[in-house]
Amino acid sequence: MSITKDNNPAPGETFRLTARCKAAGCAGKLGPADLAGVLEHLELPTHPDLLVGISTGDDAGVFRFSDDLAIVNTVDFFTPVVDDPFTYGQISAANALSDVYAMGGVPRTALNIVCWPQSGLPGEMLAEILRGAAEKAREAGVVVVGGHTVGDEEVKFGMAITGVIDPRRIVRNVGAQVGDALVLSKALGTGILLTAFKRDALADEHYQAAVRSMTQLNAAAASAMLKYDVHAGTDITGFGLVGHALKMADGSDVTIVFEESDLPLLPGVIEQCRAGMMPGGGNRNREYYAPSVRISDEVSDEIATIAFDPQTSGGLLIAIPEAQALALVAELQDSGHREAAIVGRVVARREHPIELV
Repeated sequence: MSITKDNNPAPGETFRLTARCKAAGCAGKLGPADLAGVLEHLELPTHPDLLVGISTGDDAGVFRFSDDLAIVNTVDFFTPVVDDPFTYGQISAANALSDVYAMGGVPRTALNIVCWPQSGLPGEMLAEILRGAAEKAREAGVVVVGGHTVGDEEVKFGMAITGVIDPRRIVRNVGAQVGDALVLSKALGTGILLTAFKRDALADEHYQAAVRSMTQLNAAAASAMLKYDVHAGTDITGFGLVGHALKMADGSDVTIVFEESDLPLLPGVIEQCRAGMMPGGGNRNREYYAPSVRISDEVSDEIATIAFDPQTSGGLLIAIPEAQALALVAELQDSGHREAAIVGRVVARREHPIELV
């Protein structure tokens, strides 16, 4: 389905999904400062079978049913990041499924979450979004069992995912150990590239590379990491590499050191960063997380910016013993995660929980 550049096309013309998003950067999560301000007023839920709740900001919740069975619950939805509705559905599904994979679980069912204008957009576009999501769910072996729709001026779509997991083999975002290597399964830069796309400044080959990354499931990465002695893991999404790594560092009482030269980058992201294509979410991430990060003087401004870039359907960040890291990277690359790389290391706690050198 072709999409025009006009947000208010004449009858019979087509529509650009991303132009329906009112605020720059609105596709991302609520800013970390705003979210922290809300959560501090809430009483944390407790239950003897609630194995993972919200206390450490893990990627999903885990509830135990028996000694060898627990369920994993997560939900994620956002405004359009691309204009093709089918692709938008695929990206949204892959992004929602990723939280279950990050915990080491296997997703089983999904519920669609739809916010859609009462008028102004053809129903065929929504059907394409749902079709794209359903195709990605089938690829993951997930059954879409239903969903819910709400009238909204802005388009939003995502999924609530339920998965299963062995409660004895949960991968948390805490537990990283001194001496661990950090492996990242996907390249960075989707937020910056998508900002350039929305401003009609992105080359098609760079757009296609971003789409390939965002529609790639983290299923193979999750399967690979479970073959090793994983100490901690998370997926890199709206709070960027720094934000999600900071949760790991604080929860593990360690410092995580990222090497500038080792960070895998999507093609074109350096150039777009220089052109000022940072999304609003990236600026909010940097403002909130900067006090926790030491950035070496030798690190380029572009890499420093990319480290805070909010990712859509990003890769898994995995802390494992250094002796196993190269084998994991090789297996990830063989399974289709060609940009997988060792991006850093875990050291004893220092003044700053995150260092970029």
